[in-house]
Amino acid sequence: MTAYDLLSLNVVCLAGGVGGAKLADGLARVLPPENLTVIVNTGDDFRHLGLTICPDLDTVMYTLGGVANPETGWGRAGESWRTMGEVGRLGGPDWFNLGDLDLATHLTRTDGLDAGETLTAVTRRLCAGFGISPAVLPMSDQPAPTLIETMTGEILPFQVWFVRERWQPAVRRVVLPEDARATTAVIRALEAADVVIIAPSNPFVSIEPILNVYPIRALLEDVPRAVVAVSPIIAGQAVKGPAAKMMSEMGMEPSAAAVAACYGHLIDGFVYDSRDTGMTAEDGLALLCADTLMTGAAERERLAREVLAFAGNLVG
Repeated sequence: MTAYDLLSLNVVCLAGGVGGAKLADGLARVLPPENLTVIVNTGDDFRHLGLTICPDLDTVMYTLGGVANPETGWGRAGESWRTMGEVGRLGGPDWFNLGDLDLATHLTRTDGLDAGETLTAVTRRLCAGFGISPAVLPMSDQPAPTLIETMTGEILPFQVWFVRERWQPAVRRVVLPEDARATTAVIRALEAADVVIIAPSNPFVSIEPILNVYPIRALLEDVPRAVVAVSPIIAGQAVKGPAAKMMSEMGMEPSAAAVAACYGHLIDGFVYDSRDTGMTAEDGLALLCADTLMTGAAERERLAREVLAFAGNLVG
């Protein structure tokens, strides 16, 4: 495919967490905004201090809007913490820290939802406020909470396990809802997709919650001309977060090959990092070896171009 042809592809990116937000930003730097849709995990959404918090949506929005904290990749740049400091002083629940600028997002979202707006509509309005042109869609408008069953049998809400417990309790399995449904906007985006790119996000708590939403998995199997996944594991380690630890605890080798095996026949191509050697294709899976570590905007754009070119070759 020529560079012009690549830019004409309708691309859907499935994303969650910092890695997903970074690749989404790289794609947004390359593609015309009308040709990119980012479908974001909402399985880690929860209510806190009376507010609806959507951590993955916010990470994607802040990154695409150019206001993310450059050191953490999540949260707002130039943040202050006076409100939550006072919450803690007064004895309130301060285990999940919300910055003062960040609170404006949660207040606006909660106000819209309480007024009867859908999460999709509120997200569209927030994205407009951050000057974001590509479509950013929550995977569902209904709550679809991810739960973590630990090795002791205790079942924890995701944010309790991830933030309050600092993802230390060993994981037996991830528990996903059985009744989550995709929005019309998500279904239309997937029906129009030429290529779906699964970002380097945690396969179990960022991507699988999206695939679990009906009928997203079936649409990925039937509609796109190519589905390409990017590994979040580099040399046996997660760039950020608990993916490698979870894989070990659930009896899997923490490796790029194991991530590819998790996606199985759903994907046509897989991108793994140049620090991993010896990975071989199985069942006709196309492979691309690349530098997948996105340390800045230039690296995000470079990887996005390489992934798009790889997908374009699969499309033909």
